[in-house]
Amino acid sequence: MREKRNVLTYLAGKEWVILILWFGLSFISAILEVTRNSYNNYVIFRNVFYHVCDQLPLYIPYPNEYNDVNLYGPVFSLVIAPFALLPIGIGALLWSMGGTAALYFAIRKLPITRIQQGVVLILCSQEMMGASTWFQLNQYIGAFIILTFVYTIKGKEMWAAFFIVLGTLTKFYGIVGLAFFFFSPNPWRFIYSLILWSVVLFVLPMAISSPTYIVHSYVEWIEALVHKNAINVDGFVTFQDLSAGGFIKRVFHIPWLSNMAVLIPATLIFMLQYTRLQYRFNSRYRLYILCSALLFPVLFSTSAESPTYIIAVPALCIWYAIQPATRANNIYIFFSILLVSFSHSDLLTPWFRTNIAIPYAIKALPCLVMYLRLAYEIYTKQFLSKPTDTILTSNKLKTVAG
Repeated sequence: MREKRNVLTYLAGKEWVILILWFGLSFISAILEVTRNSYNNYVIFRNVFYHVCDQLPLYIPYPNEYNDVNLYGPVFSLVIAPFALLPIGIGALLWSMGGTAALYFAIRKLPITRIQQGVVLILCSQEMMGASTWFQLNQYIGAFIILTFVYTIKGKEMWAAFFIVLGTLTKFYGIVGLAFFFFSPNPWRFIYSLILWSVVLFVLPMAISSPTYIVHSYVEWIEALVHKNAINVDGFVTFQDLSAGGFIKRVFHIPWLSNMAVLIPATLIFMLQYTRLQYRFNSRYRLYILCSALLFPVLFSTSAESPTYIIAVPALCIWYAIQPATRANNIYIFFSILLVSFSHSDLLTPWFRTNIAIPYAIKALPCLVMYLRLAYEIYTKQFLSKPTDTILTSNKLKTVAG
């Protein structure tokens, strides 16, 4: 790290500072919501377990129990089970803090220096605090994607495949973990592990219900996601579709723009990053692909909303932590965190939130810029010209310097 970042890196080296910011802020925000009985999302999740046990429909409204509807796959019933069995307030708090701990663990596993990990945690702490109040699955999904990356490059394909399948069969976002397939030292074991875990996690919920019910629930889940997507595209009147597509449609006043008009070019941009696959042992190239994978499901999903960005923000921070310290990079990360993590807070005034941030999906802008920048730096091989002395390779894999 460089002298220009002395204050940030000094704090990043103090574990007590990081723990207070990461866990302390999340705990305070979550406990405040619990004391107000404001944990509707958790009530939805908790009842997924009981509805599966009772073999009730998972994707219909239950207005006497909670607002909104469940949109997670049947295997989620097992994920939430340990929390659902607790008193509701305690379960909600532990569920929220469990997500905080999962993402902390994943970031601490990244193949970068501990100081760089600390920088990522500090810069993400505001977003983590906000996400904790929603009691959603996003923190876990972000952790699953990062852990998939970590275990893939370490040659632990069984664990990597587990997190891909679990993430996919709960919220579907986990499927982006397949982006790391080419980093695996054992591709056939990777494929075998995917098949094994797909069968196991598909069948496992049948133990608390029945095979017919689970199969039918998966069919209903796909139908529910298609229906939800159709609702989300009406981003001008909802808090949904805070994505790249939502940003473009709102800023340029083209609500009729097809989502595929954004998704297809975005997918092509992502796939073209693999034209530099000969550098797959380069630490920076791998981390760039990780950042792109974290950004993709948030930027190009119509279901993206404010708390979903806890998946994307680590990508901004990881990129920044491994860059040479320059004024331009410092300015960029400052405004990125400001617009993503604080645009829905009172820091930029309620007027900005109401009239700019939400109507124009401003949270997507810095992430979209980063997504395009990552692709550009890969296409032009700029990642090869940057110093790699502070980036740690894992499992003694060869690093290609250029």
